[in-house]
Amino acid sequence: MTTPTRSDCTAALDELRALLGDRLSTGSSILDEHGRDEAYTPPQRPDAVAFPRDTQEVSRIVKICARHDLPVIPYGTGTSLEGQIVPVSGGLSLDMSQMNRVIEIHEKDLDAVVQPGVTRTQLNDALRATGLMFTVDPGADASMGGMASTRASGTNTVRYGTIRENVLALEVVLPDGEIIRTGSRARKSASGYDLTHLFIGAEGTLGVITELTVKLHGQPESILAATCAFDTVEGAVDTVILAIQCGLPMARIELLDEVQMKGMNLLHADLGLAEKPHLFLEFHGTEAGVREQVETFREIASDLGGRDFAFAEKAEDRNRLWAARHHAYYAGKALKPGANGLVTDCCVPISELACCISRTKQAIEMSGLIAPLVGHVGDGNFHLAILVDPDSDDEMDRARDLAASVNKIALSLGGTVTGEHGVGVGKKKYMLAEHGGAYALMQRLKLAVDPQNIMNPGKIV
Repeated sequence: MTTPTRSDCTAALDELRALLGDRLSTGSSILDEHGRDEAYTPPQRPDAVAFPRDTQEVSRIVKICARHDLPVIPYGTGTSLEGQIVPVSGGLSLDMSQMNRVIEIHEKDLDAVVQPGVTRTQLNDALRATGLMFTVDPGADASMGGMASTRASGTNTVRYGTIRENVLALEVVLPDGEIIRTGSRARKSASGYDLTHLFIGAEGTLGVITELTVKLHGQPESILAATCAFDTVEGAVDTVILAIQCGLPMARIELLDEVQMKGMNLLHADLGLAEKPHLFLEFHGTEAGVREQVETFREIASDLGGRDFAFAEKAEDRNRLWAARHHAYYAGKALKPGANGLVTDCCVPISELACCISRTKQAIEMSGLIAPLVGHVGDGNFHLAILVDPDSDDEMDRARDLAASVNKIALSLGGTVTGEHGVGVGKKKYMLAEHGGAYALMQRLKLAVDPQNIMNPGKIV
C-alpha cells in the first residue's frame, strides 16, 4: 500500500459521503472512539468512520477505498485487547454495528445466520424461546464479526470450543470489493481449501466479514456452579488436569490466583471468598449427571488440597458468580486505584500450565509490579492484568518487559503467545519466534489476497 495523499483521502471521503450521507462521520468524538480499543496500544484516529447497513454497501465502500489506497479497518464493539482496531495508518474505520440482524435460526439443524454486528447476548436473547444457546463467551459483549476476526474463546471453551469450532460458513468482502461465500451449513466437508478458517483469526487483514453461520447448542437440563479454594495454584491446576483426564465434561473451569481474589473481595464484598487460589466451575447435563460430576470433582479436589466448596444452583446466584468473574479486570484494578491495566495472555499444553504459572509468578515478583492472574485452565490459557501507574514511564517499561517474559516462557514450553487476545499490534513482534518459516507463508498469503495492503495494515504481518 502506498500512503494515500491528502488529496486521495479527500477524494475517497467525498465519494463515500455521496454513498452514505450522514452515515459517514468525521466528528471528533466518533474518531476518538474508533481510534482505540482496550489495549495499551497508543490511540490513532481514523480519517473517517463509516456505518454500512448491508453487504452490498460494504462492497461499494471497499471498492472506493481500493481505488484511492485508503486503509479499511473493520470495527466491532471496540473490546479487542491488542490494538486490532487501532488505525495505525489512518484510513476508514468500518463500524459494523448497524449490520445487526439475526437473519435465520434453524432449530432442527442447530445453527443460525447472523450479520457481524450482532452481539453474543443479542443472539442468545433471540434464541431464548428455542431451547438453544450460542456458547462462545469471551466476557465482553463482543460482536460476532469481531469474535470471528480475533478467534475469540472464553469461559465455555473447555466444553463447547472456541469461535473457530462454532463457525460453519462466512460471507466476506475481499479487498477489491468482491463478495464471496466460504463453507456451508453442512456439518462437514472435504471440498477444497478451508477458506472459512483462513478468515477466522485474520483480524480483518484479509477482508471484511459480512455474515456468519454459527453452531448452536441445546440448553442443558441442569446447571450447577461451584467455587473451590486451594492453598496453592499448583494444587488447583493439578485438580483440573486430573479431572480432564478422568473425562469429566465440565463446562467452565476458571482459575483465579490469590492476588486476583483479593481484588474480587474489594469489588464484590458479598462474595466472601478466602484470598487463596480458587477454581470457579460450572457443570452442565441432566440433574443426575450433574450431581455425579460434582461428587467426582469434589473427590479429586479434596485429594489435592481443595476445600471450602460452595455451590450456586439458582440462576441468579450463578449469574452473580459469573458476572464477578467477567469483571475480574476491574476487580484487579481495585488493588491499585488509578492504575491502568496492561493485559496479556498466553496458552501452553495443559501439562505445562503449572510450570508456566510458577515461572510467571517469579517474573512478576522480580518486576515489583502487581499482576493478578486469571485463567481458562481447562485450555491451558491464562491472563495477566499488569497494573501500571499511567504517569510512570518506569512502570510501563517494567510492565512491557514482564509481558515479554511471559511470552518467552510460553514459547519455551511449547505454547503460544496468545490463546485468545489475538496479535494486532501488541504481539506482532513475536510472530516470527513462534511460527518460524510459516510466518513467511502468512506474509505471502496476505500479499496474494490484499496486494494493496489496505485491509487493516500493520496488524499480524
